Amino acid sequence: MRLVGEDAFVAFGLSGAPGTDEFWATARTPASIPDGDGWVTLFLRRGSKAASIGFESWSEPVPLRRWGDTDCWYAQVRMPARLRVTYQFLVGDEAYADPLNPVGAGGDRSIAATPDAPAQPHWPVVGADGVLPLPRTRLRWSSERLGGRRTVRVHPAGGGGPVVLLLDGDDWLYLHPAMTAFDWAVASGEMPPVTLVFLPAKDRAAEFACRPELWEAVRDELLPLVAESGVPADRDRLVVAGQSLGGLSAMYAALEYPELVSRVACQSGSFWWTHAAMDLADPLGGPVGGAIAARLRERPGLSGLRVAFDVGEHERRMLPHCELVETLAEQAGAAVRVSRSASEHDRAGWRHALLRDVAWTLG
Repeated sequence: MRLVGEDAFVAFGLSGAPGTDEFWATARTPASIPDGDGWVTLFLRRGSKAASIGFESWSEPVPLRRWGDTDCWYAQVRMPARLRVTYQFLVGDEAYADPLNPVGAGGDRSIAATPDAPAQPHWPVVGADGVLPLPRTRLRWSSERLGGRRTVRVHPAGGGGPVVLLLDGDDWLYLHPAMTAFDWAVASGEMPPVTLVFLPAKDRAAEFACRPELWEAVRDELLPLVAESGVPADRDRLVVAGQSLGGLSAMYAALEYPELVSRVACQSGSFWWTHAAMDLADPLGGPVGGAIAARLRERPGLSGLRVAFDVGEHERRMLPHCELVETLAEQAGAAVRVSRSASEHDRAGWRHALLRDVAWTLG
């Protein structure tokens, strides 16, 4: 469905002639109306230059159309049911957040959600110009095994407890307010107190591949630093939370270092990965379940592992890889929880699963 003329705006609850001060005074988008089994969502942008909407993973860029000779640019985007997606406006070489959308993800991204997308309790609404709080404790980690230096932040939510290692930690610090969300989840009684360790990645493709260096460095270098920091932390109960390649790495650690990692919260794990996959024209077209499925077939007796799997319900090509790993992990004896998020391959869709699944792994 595509509405034309001023109906393109009135149907979404907007008033005034497009491009006038009256129109812009009340314009708030994105806004959605039902369309069959999905939605039509209106996006607005005010400006003089042509632009498009860049979506994270879900869609190719969508060009905005100009309303006459005004400063009003718009697009009606057909969206499926249950979708939460990160997007930004693309103008030439620039990319920035949507000024009409109060829900941001960092300084240059916004989040859109269809009306039927489930709520994400405990995650505060933060605009693109919002400044996220940061943990007070900073660890300077110079790793012999990984090389280079990095800053690792540590936060005792609710006073501290089991260590929750957040892979891609900078995303959860600067794009999505995980520190606040965990604080609220603990305060509401939905999660026991935990100690968050935000681990940034320098080279995701190398560090999160199925290789031992990262996990030996975590065991022998990072966790002792956390112990020396003075922040209360139970290192004997470690939860690893990872997304995409981070989810792959978390499962690898659980299989190869069970004495270190016995609790995993995995969102959209890259279980298509094999040592040769990155050299293929279609990395997801290789063996279903990749290297992790092959290893699981060799590893019965995972009764000590608790792993929560989540994947976006719109990630059609990822689903077969994830479903096989989920099945094999359960058959190997692990305690398994499986869920699907209202998203594509997008951190905005994984946020609720992160809190819920970390709590579940802690029993």
